[in-house]
Amino acid sequence: MSAWMSCSSSSLGLSVYVLAATLVAQLVLGVVLARKRFPGHGLLDSLVSLPLVFPPIVIGYLLLLALGRQGWLASATGWSPNIVFQPAALLIAAFIAGLPLMVKPVQNSMNSLSPRLREAAATLGHGTWSYFFRVELPLLRPALATGLILSGGRALGEVGISLMLGGNIAGRTETLSLSIYNAVLDGDTDCANALSWMLGLTALACFWALRRYGNQK
Repeated sequence: MSAWMSCSSSSLGLSVYVLAATLVAQLVLGVVLARKRFPGHGLLDSLVSLPLVFPPIVIGYLLLLALGRQGWLASATGWSPNIVFQPAALLIAAFIAGLPLMVKPVQNSMNSLSPRLREAAATLGHGTWSYFFRVELPLLRPALATGLILSGGRALGEVGISLMLGGNIAGRTETLSLSIYNAVLDGDTDCANALSWMLGLTALACFWALRRYGNQK
């Protein structure tokens, strides 16, 4: 217990903050991308899926080139977002890493819904928002649960993008996963073991929740 407390004092709070913020953002954007079709939707959908197959460290490097103080965005617009090596960089890293795992289950579930549902709802006087909240949302609940659990687990374990974009600064941009990485480099096996057990048990809880809630009809 003492090893766990000494290792996780700052990284735990930061990890919880990053996880909560990214899950909200992923839920909103995931539903929008799954439901709406607009110009450039295919390209955006491909970019969202990229973290599934692209090395995280390379994605982090590209984001560093784009968002750094002398990066592509600053060169093109003259404005630097000042997020590199800041906690905001961890939000971006976790959001990008987990987003496809949120979007794809919702997208697949949305595509399986019969178009006749919307027609039947319209004949009963349901508008767009009423149809979404009273018809679509209950049917999408298992997919939403699956997406949130998978994206949350991925965001909590994110290392590659966070390491490159956040800088892994102790007490500032060090999440639980990065704390394990740092403990191993420092030879602190007690800390690495304690935090690994913590994340491992969290992963098992996510797996149980996925089996329990992700398969409900």
